Amino acid sequence: MLRSAALPLAAILGAGASSGYLLQGPGAARANAPGAGDELLAVGPVPTRAQQLARLRAGSKDDPFDVLIIGGGATGAGCALDAATRGLRTAMVERGDFGCGTSSKSTKLVHGGVRYLEKAVFNLDKAQLKLVYEALQERSDLLANAPHLARPLPILMPCYKWWEVPFYWAGLKMYDLVAGMRNLAWSKYLSPSESVRLLPTLADPNPNARSLKGAIQYFDGQFDDARLNVALACTAAAAGAAVANHAEASSLIKDASGRVVGARIADRQGGGRPFEVHARVVVNATGPYADALREQSDPGVKKAVRASSGAHVTLPEYYGSQAVGMIVPKTKKLVWNIVCT
Repeated sequence: MLRSAALPLAAILGAGASSGYLLQGPGAARANAPGAGDELLAVGPVPTRAQQLARLRAGSKDDPFDVLIIGGGATGAGCALDAATRGLRTAMVERGDFGCGTSSKSTKLVHGGVRYLEKAVFNLDKAQLKLVYEALQERSDLLANAPHLARPLPILMPCYKWWEVPFYWAGLKMYDLVAGMRNLAWSKYLSPSESVRLLPTLADPNPNARSLKGAIQYFDGQFDDARLNVALACTAAAAGAAVANHAEASSLIKDASGRVVGARIADRQGGGRPFEVHARVVVNATGPYADALREQSDPGVKKAVRASSGAHVTLPEYYGSQAVGMIVPKTKKLVWNIVCT
């Protein structure tokens, strides 16, 4: 059995009271007090890579891991933390470094999705509204669990027509209400002078010769995606998972019935012959490379991953602001202007 995995962030960061130690910043208040089972995470360093590899080699056919996770990105590291804190004997391998792939190429935003809220309202789509509600709850969980890696970020939505001011104001007030008690701060209208003071590169007038009528400021979250990925992997290791980077699943192991029961792991850093790691369940958490691993299990299998287009353009810092971000909603896809530090 080869399972693809995508766990909700609450499961990743809130798996029991023990999930907060390496994800919690120094001196930050924890939402939950440590319980009786937290001593493992509270003391001692994270095991060395050599120790982790030795633990991986211990996953034999006669004494397999409960779960072997292939892929050490955000999803894989989250699965490892979730499984380890639930008491499962867990292993995770990553062929590169933690967060070296798509998990470090995000917009660095923790948001509920204002575009999804727009679809929920205009299409009367209850599923989209539920998606926004759940995402806003996850935003709150991430900011609480990793305050040293995530922070609230004010974002400006500039308005160049008078009707846009009440329209966007009402929409973002609804965004605040959906967040409920976990709302970061209330959205508000800013005058043109206030808007330009916060973001001096705002066009006034814009290329269509329309003058700036002000901006609506609302709040979402910003986080360090690569460091969060590493924190998830380290916390999983501290919880007892056998975790190794630069360890590639070169091939899969199947039993007589054709069920996947492990993988042959090649140490890309230390070299040597590949070794076998057996597990009762193997999780495919390789992100955009999931189909390549699926084809190892079932050659010719129909592809399950379809690439989606998106572009991140890096500009000089003076185009943005450390204090605020900006969103341009009147495009086929949202355009963000975010300074990443």
